[in-house]
Order: sequence, then structure tokens, then C-alpha cells
Amino acid sequence: MKPAARQAWAWFKRIAPWALAALVLSLVARQARTVDWPSVGQALQALSIAQLLAAGALALLSYGLYASFDLVGRRLTGHTLPVARTLRVAATSYAFNLNFGALVGGFGLRLRLYLRGGLSAPMVAQVIAHSMVTNWLGYLWVGGAVLLVAPPRLTGAWAQGELVLRATGVAMVALALAYLALCAASRRRELDWRGHTLALPGGRLAALQALLGGASWLLIGAIVWSLFGGRIDYHTVLGALLLAAVAGVITHVPAGLGVLEAVFVATLGARLPATEVLATVLAYRAAYYLMPLALALPAYAWSEAAERQRGGGSTVKAQPRPTNGI
Repeated sequence: MKPAARQAWAWFKRIAPWALAALVLSLVARQARTVDWPSVGQALQALSIAQLLAAGALALLSYGLYASFDLVGRRLTGHTLPVARTLRVAATSYAFNLNFGALVGGFGLRLRLYLRGGLSAPMVAQVIAHSMVTNWLGYLWVGGAVLLVAPPRLTGAWAQGELVLRATGVAMVALALAYLALCAASRRRELDWRGHTLALPGGRLAALQALLGGASWLLIGAIVWSLFGGRIDYHTVLGALLLAAVAGVITHVPAGLGVLEAVFVATLGARLPATEVLATVLAYRAAYYLMPLALALPAYAWSEAAERQRGGGSTVKAQPRPTNGI
């Protein structure tokens, strides 16, 4: 590729996500003007206290499960940061990640908190990478299973043939199985990609990654399903959630603002009035995005204050432990 073409491609890759996000937000804003918001408010008020409490409890449980992904990275990198502190860093970063984007929470804040604990930047990168692999490995097999067994029925511009969705499900499950097979059979315990090296877990740890990642998505689906009060079957709600997650990643809109709502309305609008779907998604946002953020903000502020009291430089080096790739 010629230098000019490379520069044009690099420019396009930087601009395209923001252009797509702007397009999505403009479409969402246009659609929002057509929503009967008073009816949405009435639907929100109709949610029972029991539903809201159940959603909140499931959200906290889900955050604890997601935070455990960083323990996989702890095992594979061999760092000795205490388990409790590792979980606290992961949960706090996840709340920031969901609400403010991956660069702020998933990378920036996580890097800051782990560096403060004595980890090196390359080691933090490994922990983040293993957490992402665990998350998307679970997505692959859970999403693939949903598309194979009960593909969502989309309407309008979202509509896809059932055969296409099932074929996509097969491909997703195949990718998940390929990763498990690679980890179980590879003699090298490292994976090289574009100059970066990622430690490969053994077969048992890879299977645990798949279990943790899948359980996380299943639990998040249970949060939304509980807020629907059983009016829509679980696998349909889960399918809508999985589609919304990918749409949010593709558009790069922080917190999937508007994208989450649009996908749920497109997927479930034929089953329930759009106002009730929107009310449920807003309640899900409060339980899974805003409530954990309300806990993470003071936790992070306390961490910053404690660090200033210590002088900002009294970290203990987290030395790696020997690992055997289990």
C-alpha cells in the first residue's frame, strides 16, 4: 500500500467510528422526539419494588462475577496483588467503563489503579487482555447458542433471515471451541499477534474462562428479564441484550446511550408496547449502570485521598509468581 493510501486509511479508521456514533445519535435523537415520554414514566412507576430490588441484587452479583475475570489475569501473570484489591480495582473500573467508555474505565482507570498497586504497564495490559478474552469468549458461546436455538425476530431494517442468524451462531460457537482447543493442545503457552504476546491458559483454566464469561452474560440477561416481570421469555430478552452489546461496541457511543434502547425496541417492540420496553431498559440502566457508578465514584475518591495521604509513591512492587499454565 502506498504511503498516501496508508495515511488515508489511518485517517478513515480514526474518523469512521466518530462519524458512525454521530449518525446513530442523530437517529436516536430524531426517534426520541416521537416517544410518548409520559407513558414511559407511567410504565416506570408500574415496576414493583420487588422487581427493582431483585434487579439491584442481580447487578451487584454480576459485578462481582465480572470482577473475577481479573483473577484469571492474576493467575496467568503471577502478580501478587491481594485478591480483594484485584476485585475492587476490576469492579470500580467496570463501572467507569460502562458509563464513560473503555478508554476511561477499561484501560485508563484500570491502568492507574494497578500501577498504584505496583504492577508494571505490560503486566496490566496482560490482565486487561485476559479479562477481555474471558468476557467475549462467554459472549461467543452464549450468543451462538441463542442464535442456534432461538434466533431473535427482528423487524424493519434490523430484519435478517433465520438461516443467516443460525449460521452466525454456528460460527460464534466454533470460534469459542477453537480457542478452547488451542489452549488445550498448544505446546506453546504464548500467543503472538502483531508483536504482542499473550500468555495462553491451559485447558482447565480456559474452560473456567468460558464458564465465567458465559455466566456473566446469562446473569446480565436475568437482570433485564426480571424487570420485564416474566412477560417475555428469557431467551428472547437475552438475545436482545446480546445484540445491543455488539451494537454499542460498534458505534462507540458511551454507555450505548440510545443504542441499547433502539435495539430493544426493534427486537421486542412487537411483543410489548415501545413505551414499556423503554421503561424497562431505563430501569436496567439505573440498576446496572448508575447504581454501581454511584458506589464506584466514592470508592475511587477514597482511593485518591488515601494515595495523597501516603504521598503518592509508596506502592509495593507486585512481584510475579511462578505459573504453570493450568
